[in-house]
Amino acid sequence: MSRSQSTEPGKAKAPGVIFRMIIGLGDWTQFALQSILGIVTGQVPRRELIPIGFAIGYQSAMVVALSGLFIGLVLAVQSYSQFKALGLESSLGAVINLSVVRELGPVLTATMLAGRVGSAIAAELATMRVTEQIDALACLGVNPIYFLVSPRLLACIFLIPLLTILANFFGVCGGALICLYVFEIEPFHYWENTRDRVGLYDLFSGLVKPFFFGAAIAWISCHRGFRSGNGAVGVGRAATEAFVWSFLAILVLDFFLVLVLNNILDPRLEG
Repeated sequence: MSRSQSTEPGKAKAPGVIFRMIIGLGDWTQFALQSILGIVTGQVPRRELIPIGFAIGYQSAMVVALSGLFIGLVLAVQSYSQFKALGLESSLGAVINLSVVRELGPVLTATMLAGRVGSAIAAELATMRVTEQIDALACLGVNPIYFLVSPRLLACIFLIPLLTILANFFGVCGGALICLYVFEIEPFHYWENTRDRVGLYDLFSGLVKPFFFGAAIAWISCHRGFRSGNGAVGVGRAATEAFVWSFLAILVLDFFLVLVLNNILDPRLEG
């Protein structure tokens, strides 16, 4: 039997993993560019911004504040014994506050919001996909990406940095509370070391990251919701994938941002 006869007709070969990843990345990129186009062309429905901003910002504030507080508390307790053994208790203020402002505050806040906000966005949009509400918008001549994705992207980009500032504030307060009132470190040395070691560039670099994290959370969560499967299983899977991929994106983005901000753009490296 010839090779052509041995091949079953009408049976296409399934695409490989790499090919599927390339297709998925292309689909996600087109999806993200469309959401940006909706913002640039001013087609974002303003009436949608207030409820979305309320859900993302106001309803997350308490959880973010508590998380920031305990980040500072845990960091202070964890660091004290090691610094005391070296006789460097007065340097705790600089270490704790620098860690909170530059790294722990932005990353852990974004991770929490990926679980709370990202999963909620994905589940909401997946439910709309399953119940054909997204198809109904398209039939009415409304671009679903402009109407549903662009306002969520705007809200995440601008509100997640504000929530990060809130987390940083409570993280600094938590660290100071433990160090000054439990471990009885001299307040003057604590804040003096903080002032000497934590500069404006540290605050700037810590506030640049949340803009990228917010955009990644919005794009990934909305995309997972739009591309969800059918039924309750599809909705649950979309919410899970939104958190997993958002968390991975936060770590990858943090690596590259640290690489650029700490090793390329930092003005203190000059000379």
